[in-house]
Amino acid sequence: MNQSERNDYRKSYGDYRTFERDDAVPMEQEAGARVFVNRVYNWMFCGLMITTIAAWGVTLNEQTFRAVFNLFTMLAIAEIVLVIIISSMINSMSATTAGVLFVVYSALNGLTLSPIFLAYTQTSIFLAFGSCALMFAATSTFGYITGMRLDKVGSYCFMGLIGILIASLVNFFLRSDVLDYVISYLGIAVFVGLTAWDTQKVRMIGEANGEEAQSDAMRKVAIIFALRLYLDFINMFIYLLRIFGRRR
Repeated sequence: MNQSERNDYRKSYGDYRTFERDDAVPMEQEAGARVFVNRVYNWMFCGLMITTIAAWGVTLNEQTFRAVFNLFTMLAIAEIVLVIIISSMINSMSATTAGVLFVVYSALNGLTLSPIFLAYTQTSIFLAFGSCALMFAATSTFGYITGMRLDKVGSYCFMGLIGILIASLVNFFLRSDVLDYVISYLGIAVFVGLTAWDTQKVRMIGEANGEEAQSDAMRKVAIIFALRLYLDFINMFIYLLRIFGRRR
């Protein structure tokens, strides 16, 4: 790996630059790389399953739903705090602790997403989820197999995400349906790009550190990227539901 590639790697992976390797990926690392990639996606799918079960379960009991509704703001704040803790303190906690926090976050997210089961028809939710799964699978596959570096794509998408957050805040006061649709379509495009970018980083980190796949440090890195891909999926699903979902 030459100096230019090392600089690109540091820009791409930030705090994970310590996992860089100077040599080419040897064949013996491939098995470890597969272990790392599989672990990332297993954590992500586990999180999605927990979120789905939690969201659906809340709607089965009216008292539980009312309690969640009354505590919605506190639950939303708790989610944000958990993401900050996992992202900023990952190096100081064990992989087990990081995994537990990820599971707790997935459950909390399910609670705060539960109102969609009352706001939209079940058919709309299932169609949006299925469409999101297909889009995510296709985009993630592209990000994994492409030989094109997606750093610039990821940077543009990150800037687009900031723009979407600002536009969403403005539309909170304007309540414009047109602007809401524009934000939703842009949101889908942004998270499609972020999914491909994050997937490529997962592959590259796995290939560069295959021999350390079972280490505690790599287990924590896997959880961080599982969280990122999980958020890509959830946000893509929400934007698809906002566009195509039929309200009750």
